[in-house]
Amino acid sequence: MIAEADHVYVSVTSAWEVAIKIALRKLSIPSPFEQAVEDSRFSKLLIEFLHAAAVAELPLHHGDPFDRMLIAQAKVEGLTMDTHDRHFEPYRVPVLWA
Repeated sequence: MIAEADHVYVSVTSAWEVAIKIALRKLSIPSPFEQAVEDSRFSKLLIEFLHAAAVAELPLHHGDPFDRMLIAQAKVEGLTMDTHDRHFEPYRVPVLWA
């Protein structure tokens, strides 16, 4: 579905989480994350104040702050998530299960 989509967004939230995992030596990637996003012709989804405010409206089904921001962004922007994390289910956001 991603290959056939008109537009694919990658949240800056994901870049932030990847950077933390790299710093903790839990992840290694061959090139900068931003470069990979650009090479894939995906669009960056910036964190806006509206997204941050939407996090406060989410029920506490999921405690991961990065995932909560991704869920808030998907809800605000009307986007479909791509994840394998079943903690996303209670939020009733469209999901492409990986």
